[in-house]
Formats: sequence, C-alpha cells, structure tokens
Amino acid sequence: MRMDIRALVMGLAFAFMWSSAFTSARIIVADAPPITTLAIRFVISGLLGIAIAAALGQKISLTRGQWISVVVFGISQNALYLGLNFVAMQWIEAGFASIIASSMPLIVAALGWAVFRDKLTPLALTGLVLGFAGVALIMGTRISGGVDLIGIALCVIAALALAVATLTVRTASGGGNLLMVVGLQMIVGAVVLAPFGIAFETLEVTWSWQLVAAFIYTTLIPGLAATWVWFALVGRIGPVRASTFHFLNPFFGVTIAALLLGEELGPLDVVGVAIVTVGILAVQLAKQKPTAS
Repeated sequence: MRMDIRALVMGLAFAFMWSSAFTSARIIVADAPPITTLAIRFVISGLLGIAIAAALGQKISLTRGQWISVVVFGISQNALYLGLNFVAMQWIEAGFASIIASSMPLIVAALGWAVFRDKLTPLALTGLVLGFAGVALIMGTRISGGVDLIGIALCVIAALALAVATLTVRTASGGGNLLMVVGLQMIVGAVVLAPFGIAFETLEVTWSWQLVAAFIYTTLIPGLAATWVWFALVGRIGPVRASTFHFLNPFFGVTIAALLLGEELGPLDVVGVAIVTVGILAVQLAKQKPTAS
C-alpha cells in the first residue's frame, strides 16, 4: 500500500489544528462569555466559508443527505460539542478537556459494539480497554485534585455529541460543495447557540491582545480551516482511515496547553496520555481492512 503523502500532511495538520482549539478557547472564555462568543465566531466563520465557496463556484445546491448532515453536524459538532466545551473550560484546563474529547473514537467503537453489535477484534478490544483506562487514570488524578465535576460532565456529554457528528461525516463529504457545507453547518451552530447566549449571559468582555488573537485564530484555523481539511481528508481516504489521526490529539492537546498556558503535567497525566494515545491508535488500526499493494 502506497503512502498518501498529501493525506498524511492533511491528517497531521487537522490533528494539530483540532487540538489547538482547546488552548485558544481557554484564553477566550477567561475574558468573554463563552456561548455568545462562540455564536459570533460561527457567524464569521460560516459567512467566510460561504463567501469563499461562492467565489469558487460552489452553490447552495446540496443533496438531501448533505442537508441532513449540515443540520445534524451543525447541532452536534458546533452547538453541543463546542458549546459545551467552551462553557466547561471556564472551570477545567484545556489539556484535560482535549483528552476527554479525544476519547471520541473510543466512544464510537463502544457504541458500535453495544448498539449495532459490531464485532470487535482482539486489537480493537485491547484498544478500547487501554483507551478508557487511560482516560479513567487521568480523571482520577484530576478528581482527587479537586477538578470541577460539572466541567467534566459537560466535556463527556460533548464527546458523545462529537461521536454522533462523526457518524454523519461520510454523507456530508460526498457530493462536492465541501466548503459550502462547512459554512452552512457553522451557521446552524450559531442559530442554535445564539438564543442561549442572549438568555443566560451578560455581554461583559475584558479586552486584551491575547483575547483578540485567540478569537481570530480560533475563527480561521480550528473553526474554518480544520473543518474543511477534515471533510476533504474523509473524502480522500474515508472516515475510518481519517479517524486514525485522532490518536495524535491527546499528545498535541496537552503539549500545546502546556507550552502556551503553562498547564502542569504530572507523571500520571503523562502515563495516561500515552495509554489513551495507544488505545485510540489500536482501535482505529483494527477498523482498517488490508488493501492490495
């Protein structure tokens, strides 16, 4: 099997951009209301995506499956997953939130076995056990250290929402108009979140260059670029092989948070991240079918 260099670069870029979103979000929610800020980000990212797509000749002419995916992905990925994570990161660290979110491939595999009776190979079963054990180890050390339990609960629910969103990617990535799909699903996220921001938040912002830089970065890079790269990657190599790159997220997430935010990593955290990483990789590799070289 030949190595697809472009897919490799796309996968690494996606993993880095996706993981960095937790650090930029942590900076944002320290000085601005999370739900309102995220809704504004979605509006800007969505309109930019739609405008660029229109300039490239793409039209709002999607298949029925794509429209369903735009709505489901917009609600699950943007409103629920990112919305809950933004709220949670008022109380928990970016690196910890990224580890919980990174467990999404494990959740998908577990749900496939429990709900759809998917068969698990020994490698996949080993990966599931390792992955969840690693997450449990990290959670145990954080809970004993006094981490906010509501924040953890919100992140877990967010990971479940991301798992649902992932199941819709295959439909959304087919039929062309990828950038238009990305833009539209962000508008859906904004529409869902805006009423909650208006109802429950006060628009109080402590302005700083760090806040502005983090907002611009998260709008353009994790918000627009990473989502487009993910759809393109899935369209190029399929959702199973593309999901393999999620195994890099725990490492990237905690590393970026440690470097930019100064978050501390204890020995058990490092061990837990390594275990989760190996577990995710094992689960994803077990899904791949050998192909002729």
